[in-house]
Amino acid sequence: MPFVYILQSLTNSRYYIGSTTNLSRRLNEHNSGKSGYTNVTKPFKIVFSQKFSSLTQARQMEKKLKSFKSREIIVQIIKDQKIKTAVG
Repeated sequence: MPFVYILQSLTNSRYYIGSTTNLSRRLNEHNSGKSGYTNVTKPFKIVFSQKFSSLTQARQMEKKLKSFKSREIIVQIIKDQKIKTAVG
């Protein structure tokens, strides 16, 4: 099942947005240093995930969320535990 996910660094509290078909494997990859971008800010915890019907849809939403470059939007998604249709 495809997901969009938001991780929070336990080192500096920054967020990372991604998409995957295997959430537990991907979190393990981030926390084990296999992802170069997140290697220096590991470990991470999952603070949000949402299922999508296709990986294409999940990747499109990931790209859209990253394009906002707004911590406020990310914090609101985490608080609501859903991506509102206005965003999606």
